[in-house]
Amino acid sequence: MLFNSYEFLFGFLPVVVLLFFLVGRRSALAAVGFLAAASLFFYGWWNPRYLLLLGGSVSFNYWVGRRLALSPVRTGGDRAMLWLGIAANLTLLGTFKYAGFFAATANALAGLSLPIPHIVLPLGISFFTFTQIAYLVDAYRKEVREYRFAHYGLFVTFFPHLLAGPVLHHAEVMPQFARPDTFRFNPEHFAVGLTIFAIGLFKKVVLADGIADFATPVFDAARNGATLTFLAAWGGALSYTFQLYFDFSGYSDMAIGLARLFGIVFPANFNSPYKASSIIDFWRRWHMTLSRFLRDYLYIPLGGGRCRPLRRHANLMATMLLGGLWHGAGWTFVIWGGLHGLYIVLNHLWRGLHKRRLTPYSLPSAPAHVLGQLLTFL
Repeated sequence: MLFNSYEFLFGFLPVVVLLFFLVGRRSALAAVGFLAAASLFFYGWWNPRYLLLLGGSVSFNYWVGRRLALSPVRTGGDRAMLWLGIAANLTLLGTFKYAGFFAATANALAGLSLPIPHIVLPLGISFFTFTQIAYLVDAYRKEVREYRFAHYGLFVTFFPHLLAGPVLHHAEVMPQFARPDTFRFNPEHFAVGLTIFAIGLFKKVVLADGIADFATPVFDAARNGATLTFLAAWGGALSYTFQLYFDFSGYSDMAIGLARLFGIVFPANFNSPYKASSIIDFWRRWHMTLSRFLRDYLYIPLGGGRCRPLRRHANLMATMLLGGLWHGAGWTFVIWGGLHGLYIVLNHLWRGLHKRRLTPYSLPSAPAHVLGQLLTFL
């Protein structure tokens, strides 16, 4: 069930919003349970079989997280429990998303004949896996204060973010489900949410889908071996550039708007990334919640920027390579992540040289900013 489908817009959404606030008048816990059940229905609309997968993942991670959070002091057993939880999540993600990719790569590199599994990828598995890994790490750090299963289950399965993000952090969402005013209808929240949702819907249906009519034929022609003219090739590339942005940004806006209808505030996920004046600036603006996750749970644990420059650059490359692989199971995604890692490393090197006044030239701030925007966009 897509956010822009008639079933969602004129069936699921109005019914769920109405019943949520009606149930919330009598019992906040019942409203939480109802919204969690509605979210599971939303997820199961595509393929009911994967409800067992999602439910099992939520239950397992809640059990592990609760044990870690309630442990009075950190012990070696807690550390082993944390690694067990992370390994289980990554195994689940690897089995469904990367098994075919790894088997095909091993066959190509080592001349093996491993069978290539054809597994239908469960919707949103990357998002709910990363969300729960962050929860386990914070439970180990004693930063988790929520121990009720209903609230945790709703945090993970809440339908606005379940399929395409944003990547949520429990500390900014779970406390909102515990506030009594969340379960009372708020006209201001509703108006703001409806406005943001409408903007996202316009981005997706009008802009992204409209631009796709220009991008798709060019890529199809290239795939079929046609020779493209200079203008056709650049037109297709630029069209896809904006199609991708408006599609993903539109879905993020719709998710933020939908959550706001229920009085829940999601973090922003995009901040005009194509206006970025450097690659470092770009990744602070594009898919901001994923960038935050990669920074907090991968880059900083690897040593972050506290290391020597060579190690710091290696940490950046590793983070972006894994970030690229997270986006999809294919070497194109690995190469894309590696390219962005290289760009970020070069950006840091240039900034270091500029700080020590070793760059060969220095433009005034306004022209330099415009030139940086143009270079970054290209």
